[in-house]
Amino acid sequence: MKRFIPILMMLLLLTGCGAQSSETTYRQISMEKAVTMMEEETEYIILDVRTAEEYSEKHIPGAINIANESIGTEDIPELPDKDQLILVYCRSGNRSKQASEKLVKLGYTNIVEIGGINSWPGETVAGDK
Repeated sequence: MKRFIPILMMLLLLTGCGAQSSETTYRQISMEKAVTMMEEETEYIILDVRTAEEYSEKHIPGAINIANESIGTEDIPELPDKDQLILVYCRSGNRSKQASEKLVKLGYTNIVEIGGINSWPGETVAGDK
């Protein structure tokens, strides 16, 4: 019986190594590539995951604001289509990565993390809209 335990353990380990993950992930692209994508695509959302105060100071035109800290385990009414292209940014790129991971866990399938507004080559606007 003791001879079979190592064999059984090896089989269990090999079975685990062969499993493939079907988990969706997000893509990361540069701000320059994001600009090109925005010129080529029509149906996308630009998502600013900074605080409301940061968003009000300056943001990418047309972006909606949902703070990273408010993204949790419940569906997000402002993002009803989980297959829609969503371009996610923050100030420097850290919170946008966190938010992108959370969105994927919520079932969003087309998340593109584009970094921080500090690298944004285009114009910005101030205010709440």
